[in-house]
Amino acid sequence: MKLLSIILLILLIMLQTKLWSSDGGLKEVWQHRAELELQREESRLRQERNAELEAEVRDLNNGLAAIEERARSELGMIRRGETFIQVVGRDHGIPHEQ
Repeated sequence: MKLLSIILLILLIMLQTKLWSSDGGLKEVWQHRAELELQREESRLRQERNAELEAEVRDLNNGLAAIEERARSELGMIRRGETFIQVVGRDHGIPHEQ
């Protein structure tokens, strides 16, 4: 019985040593977890930055179209190469004969 206890104790010590110090052991698992946490944080920061850039691109795309539309309707601006035609109705600018 004493011999069996000694053998089991030696096996336990060997397994614990392998678990704590070998490749794929707990030390390596903890290192990988720390690296994974750093990568997750970096990924989160990049996702936030990407969202900001996407919003900026949308604003620029929509903003330019909105600015152009406003300039055309309110200021009468036209693009180079376009011809501006203004249609005037009866009530605007043409004197009535009486």
